[in-house]
Amino acid sequence: MAGGMTRGDRHRLAEVSELAGDRVLLGRSSTAERVADILRDRITEGYFPPGARLSEESIGGALGVSRNTLREAFRLLTHERLLVHQLNRGVFVRIVTVADLDDIYRVRTLVECAAVRSLGEPPHPVGAMEAAVVAGETAFEERAWRDLGTANLRFHQAVAGLAGSPRTDELMRGVLAELRLVFHVMDDPRRFHAPYLTRNRQILEELQAGDGAAAELLLESYLEDSRVQLSGAYAQRMAAREGV
Repeated sequence: MAGGMTRGDRHRLAEVSELAGDRVLLGRSSTAERVADILRDRITEGYFPPGARLSEESIGGALGVSRNTLREAFRLLTHERLLVHQLNRGVFVRIVTVADLDDIYRVRTLVECAAVRSLGEPPHPVGAMEAAVVAGETAFEERAWRDLGTANLRFHQAVAGLAGSPRTDELMRGVLAELRLVFHVMDDPRRFHAPYLTRNRQILEELQAGDGAAAELLLESYLEDSRVQLSGAYAQRMAAREGV
């Protein structure tokens, strides 16, 4: 302990210092929605990990926003299931349960498979999917496992984007942000992302070939395998945390 500060205290100060750099993103007309956008990005990037308490004073000061604006942003993110308010304790980044995780995959299967199924005649608009696949392969070659995870989630956002629906896009962003909270608890991102790189490429190639039915079958199997692997490992991780 140095200067009366713990390692956790120093880490939180570093987080807030980085957050102050986001202040320029607010512009002159800061709104709760823009604050929520910034905090959502920071949460999904892991700057505020699951279980972390969000300080109104520190975050409001870093972003230069009023307490009311910040509380409204917190309310929006609570509605998105990224934050949780605990009476007399404050606002915390939510810890996803195993039941939540299974439900996340249920929604993903419904949305992603339906997006592929709804495609009309080829060629299909798979540019965003292809970019995500290439980014994932590059991250794998560079052993940048966190970037690999990001590329994989962008791939699935792009799959949902095939529906051409802003509402579906918004729904999927929230679902994948919740999923990112799960990955922040796990300690081996390579294990949960690398095995699916080849399968991402296979789904992309089926769509490029105009075979949406084959792509949907691959996707459905992929999501179930991913759910089983991640749900089992996450349950063990959460049990270990509770046992500490």
